[in-house]
Amino acid sequence: MMSDIVVDGVSGSLLRQYIEKIERLELEKSEISQHIRDAYAAAKSEGFDIKIMRQIIKIRASDKHDIQEQETLLEVYKRALGMENDLDA
Repeated sequence: MMSDIVVDGVSGSLLRQYIEKIERLELEKSEISQHIRDAYAAAKSEGFDIKIMRQIIKIRASDKHDIQEQETLLEVYKRALGMENDLDA
């Protein structure tokens, strides 16, 4: 085992540990991202709308109060633009 090299108060072995951990996590993140892309591709091949699925996932991850505020603001903006009855027709 190599002894720790310290340069200007920076521990080489501690820095190496962090760098290697981050590299492993980046690799895991890349693999997870590929799994997510594969899941979306499979859902798309079954006829699901990916854009809508992404919106649903975002909503499910959001705070209920934030969702209500966003929906209220969306309705206000639609009314301000004269769009309040676009879907009711």
